[in-house]
Amino acid sequence: MTDDVAQTPSLDDPGTDPKAVAQAAADRVAELTGVASHDVALVLGSGWAPAGDLLGETLATFATTDLPGFSAAAVAGHSGTIRSVRIGDTERRALVFGTRTHYYEGRGVRAVVHGVRTAAAAGVRTLVLTNGCGGLDPTWTPGTPVLISDHINLTGASPLEGATFVDLTDLYSARLRAICHGVDPTLAEGVYVQFRGPQYETPAEVRMAGILGGTLVGMSTTLEAIAAREAGLEVLGISLVTNLGAGIAPPGGVAQPLSHEEVIAAGKAAAERVGGMLAEVIRQF
Repeated sequence: MTDDVAQTPSLDDPGTDPKAVAQAAADRVAELTGVASHDVALVLGSGWAPAGDLLGETLATFATTDLPGFSAAAVAGHSGTIRSVRIGDTERRALVFGTRTHYYEGRGVRAVVHGVRTAAAAGVRTLVLTNGCGGLDPTWTPGTPVLISDHINLTGASPLEGATFVDLTDLYSARLRAICHGVDPTLAEGVYVQFRGPQYETPAEVRMAGILGGTLVGMSTTLEAIAAREAGLEVLGISLVTNLGAGIAPPGGVAQPLSHEEVIAAGKAAAERVGGMLAEVIRQF
């Protein structure tokens, strides 16, 4: 860790401006990558790590802890690195975050959205948020990618501080979803419901999410998406259904217990398909 990183104020300090810390992190990204700005950022959720390999040539890789405000990855299936990737054969660059901070880690909302704010400060205008999640549609088998059309935030928290009023009507870009459908017309869409975690949802909570209009349940994404909208980014959200939600049985089957190992295994099994799709979508942005 450099002296500059060590001397950066903590995000936990209420007197710290989180956007100033994000700018310091973005300045460090420019130093480590040799480019002044990036065009697209991707946050790879549980099971999505292999997808980053298919975007293009990785030109720089560094640990999240090399940047101000970031901590080491705390969840299995997250790489703990950030990569600067050339998108296809273009000169455009993508920042690929191999990890994220989850709200259940107890580090505060500022830490959860620090990656998004760093990406915005690094010049990014388009953000792709991915996650592994539970599905409420029994026909969504493990490994099914689903576009997020809207969300329900059940964390009881927000990254917005003070009287910051942000319209979320069209938070998940219809334009970007249309590009995705052009690449893969079979893609379904769903409403993502974020619970606080880290415990998995109970069958009753899953039923509640369905009554509220949700079709996907997980423990990430919504707070990041809100921060992205505040920063003026265009957002694409994609969930990888790694399991059916608690209490939901596949057609002709029975409901199964949930495990994080299942999440990782389903992500690895679907990596080539979803990674290739995501790479093609990003090339068309």
